[in-house]
Amino acid sequence: MLKELLKKPNMEGIAIQKYIRMSPRKLRLIVDMVRKVKPQEAIAVLPFIRKRAADPVRKTIRAAIANAVQQGANPEELVFKEIQVNQGPKLKRFRAAARGRARGYERKMSHIKVVVEMPVDTKKNG
Repeated sequence: MLKELLKKPNMEGIAIQKYIRMSPRKLRLIVDMVRKVKPQEAIAVLPFIRKRAADPVRKTIRAAIANAVQQGANPEELVFKEIQVNQGPKLKRFRAAARGRARGYERKMSHIKVVVEMPVDTKKNG
């Protein structure tokens, strides 16, 4: 029981970016490309992806890595535990249509959540 109390907490970094003015579908395309690689590799690859959605994903991953390093984790050994893209609120707008009418449309927003952690076998005990 004493050993369990003396164990260090799980070294993980969490970053959440909310209210991104981009649809979740566009962001998920980028997130699915980097989900299987290490976070450091994802940061190196994302500037070369020619999609506007790559920038907020890269910023969120960098923030999660920085939060994990604050807790004493080695940035080279981190892996993704979770990456989520969820839908945020929608801004409802109207646009002029034919014959003097108005058509409604929605501007979608997204939330990104990134969790990085140290793998179990590389955690330092004591």
